[in-house]
Amino acid sequence: MTHDDEDDELDWSAQVAATVAAEVRRRRMERHMSAERLSQVCSEIGYPIPRNVIANMESGRRTSLPLVDVMVLAKALETNPISLIIPVGHISKYAELPLRGAGSPWDALTWFTGEDDKFDTDWSLRLHRFHHAVLTSAEEARRYAKSRRQQASLANDPDTRSSALRSAEHHEERLADDYAALRRVRAQMRSAGFRPPTLPRYFVFLDEHPHGPAPDSPEEDA
Repeated sequence: MTHDDEDDELDWSAQVAATVAAEVRRRRMERHMSAERLSQVCSEIGYPIPRNVIANMESGRRTSLPLVDVMVLAKALETNPISLIIPVGHISKYAELPLRGAGSPWDALTWFTGEDDKFDTDWSLRLHRFHHAVLTSAEEARRYAKSRRQQASLANDPDTRSSALRSAEHHEERLADDYAALRRVRAQMRSAGFRPPTLPRYFVFLDEHPHGPAPDSPEEDA
């Protein structure tokens, strides 16, 4: 590595820290929060960041920024760490790495979060994203099915009751499909050596009885 390369690397590192510092300051000012108050909130979270450290970071006197600081500052400012590191919408260009030209902030963000799917080895991320999507669908289907059955039980009009029951059955069919998909993806995770996410208590039967039937209705697994 040449001296010029070393300078580029240092400049890039300082630029990353400066971007975070500027976004911390922007969000802090937007919330009408003093550096002292931000420091207090960090302490309340459990990881003190002194006011002078925040001031030095924002002024550029501190050019290195530990990842743990970014995580705590993001929590204190009620945002995500990635929104401080690559503040899409507030910067026009972003250099992902040293020795590279600055490019699209969005491209940098999707690379950082693993959303660009450029690396075939990130199988765990893909499985976990799919698991999250199916689990969200299952929770929604369960909620709607339960609501429609309750609506049917309270209906005085036969047509209203019939319509509610048809809707409940539709969501229960969708829920059964989601149960099957969750079982498959969780089996894939285990087969690949990954630890599946913890299930809500009303879905634990999927692991306890991986080949058993689903509950007859959402009420039974409440």
